[in-house]
Amino acid sequence: MASRMKDIMISETFLSFLYWFIRAYSATFRYTIENENAWMSYLNQGGRVLLCTWHQQFFAAIRPFQNYRDYNPSLMISKSTDGTIIAGVAKRSGWNPVLGSSSKGGAEALKDMIAGLKKSRLAGHVVDGPRGPAGRIKAGIIRLAHAADAVIVPFYTSADRAWYFNSWDNFLLPKPFSKVTLTYGEMIRFDRPVGQDDFESQRRRLEDVMTPGLQGRLASPAVNHPTARSGLS
Repeated sequence: MASRMKDIMISETFLSFLYWFIRAYSATFRYTIENENAWMSYLNQGGRVLLCTWHQQFFAAIRPFQNYRDYNPSLMISKSTDGTIIAGVAKRSGWNPVLGSSSKGGAEALKDMIAGLKKSRLAGHVVDGPRGPAGRIKAGIIRLAHAADAVIVPFYTSADRAWYFNSWDNFLLPKPFSKVTLTYGEMIRFDRPVGQDDFESQRRRLEDVMTPGLQGRLASPAVNHPTARSGLS
């Protein structure tokens, strides 16, 4: 029974249905997009951009991210049943899914992501996926940015009305007809690390920039809105 259900969930018919359902559901959102021009200008002038967010917040970005499909961007997704489903939606949205994670197929996926980012100049990455811990940035994004000579651009989504799931990431699902804000942070470029300590320092600094963007039960008590925009050198 479980095997049959899995086959249905990764079938082309189901994935197409899910894609169109997400499109219809997110069409009810009233979007505001903030701070997009700077990194788009850099990208269109030949720079490489690595967009990143928390696992909690990727759903609300699916619809506006279809606007970038002409760049043929890459997106790293876990090699799992859930990942296969997400990859099916991503592919239909114009993104090139690369299957792999820190726990399975990571080295090959990182190699493919580097190649994709060098070629298309745009890629996306969920920094604490696929299974957390929430709010803990994995090292892969730093390695990817260095290898592809790319700037990192964090982004955050929020909604005036939303459900938060009782999951490891406290997943955010905007309610129908809610006001959704997609906020981009400033471009971040790290110098090549000198040793493991320097590398870990860069990972922690990126984590410090992005942590104020967490929401729900993961939010910092002092932060009400995900507008972390501090640049790093």
